[in-house]
Amino acid sequence: MFTLTPHSIYNCSALRLCETAEKHFISVGFYGGKKQVLDALIWKIQKRYPFLKIVYAYSPPFHALNLAEQNEVVENIKQSGTKILFVGLGCPKQEHWMSLSKQQLPLVMLGVGGAFDVLAGAKPYPPVWIQSLGLEWLFRLCLEPKRLWYRNLYHSSRFLLLIALLNSINLIKNVYSKIFNF
Repeated sequence: MFTLTPHSIYNCSALRLCETAEKHFISVGFYGGKKQVLDALIWKIQKRYPFLKIVYAYSPPFHALNLAEQNEVVENIKQSGTKILFVGLGCPKQEHWMSLSKQQLPLVMLGVGGAFDVLAGAKPYPPVWIQSLGLEWLFRLCLEPKRLWYRNLYHSSRFLLLIALLNSINLIKNVYSKIFNF
């Protein structure tokens, strides 16, 4: 069942954007995800927003695109008339792809990570209390530890190190300001 409870935070901005696009006749596209997930997502989105103009949907291969493939994808997206492109390749692949493509595509791109899987019903929504704490990443890590452990460890540890460094700098500033009264 394709439902969104009033308390759900997860991906509701993407759904609201689809609703707004439908009301204002703005064409949308979807890039990423497995073919069967993308098909289920399109079906559910069309069922919920029957007048939404979905003009592009493509499940790219899992390897990095070569220049010819990248140019073909960009050209197909341009030709489709997409104005808002939801990119569901996962982090950091979607950020790299959007950065590479932004100069060539005259549209708005939104990196939505694993939203395609969740909205298509292929993976469960996190419980509301996990969403409210901003721990969707931990929920997904518990569901797919083999696939996500390295990515989360690598990116999260860099983030935590940066936070620790900034806190250390602030601590040193506070100590010096108390010692030297400035």
